[in-house]
Amino acid sequence: MMHKILFAALVPFWLGAQYAAEPAGPPPAELPAAFAELLQKEGTRISNAGKPVAEFWFRSALPAGPKTAEDNVTLTTVPHGSFLGVLRVPERYADRRGQTIKAGVYTLRLSFFPQNGDHQGVAPQRDFLLLIPISEDKDPNATPNFETVVEMSRKASGTPHPAVLSIWKADPSAKPGLEQQGEHDWVLQTRIGDTAVALIVIGKAEG
Repeated sequence: MMHKILFAALVPFWLGAQYAAEPAGPPPAELPAAFAELLQKEGTRISNAGKPVAEFWFRSALPAGPKTAEDNVTLTTVPHGSFLGVLRVPERYADRRGQTIKAGVYTLRLSFFPQNGDHQGVAPQRDFLLLIPISEDKDPNATPNFETVVEMSRKASGTPHPAVLSIWKADPSAKPGLEQQGEHDWVLQTRIGDTAVALIVIGKAEG
């Protein structure tokens, strides 16, 4: 299924390239130990012609909580605001809304876009990862509410809108790796613990 979103997904200034996924090694050295110890030992690098575009490290296991009552959510037992991973951006990038994501290290926290009429059609699901500069994120075990995590993510985008990546629970039989879906979106299939997930790591808004 092709997932189209109008929220931000990281995209370099050049488009039309062929991307690949490869091992990224251990988590960034500048990452505080409290965050690093929760991550898988091997990350995933998204590259273009051998040049790194983005690097991801995900938790070794999904945090669990009571099943959410939220509609159209796929990660139903993961508490809102949970820390799920880390992203390292080697250069400056533009997101799908034209926002700039600066080079640096960002934590990734789960949130659900609000059902207020402003986000109709942004994606089949409401699960998103919000990017937060590591300097703004102090506690990997915290589960901030929607307003708090959005405010933290605005420090990544530099605009009133947070910087986000579309994520959803994938079919358990999905083959890990990177694949193109539709004309512009590149989707990374991976696992967080025993759970298969997919996220748009490169994309371009349409329309």
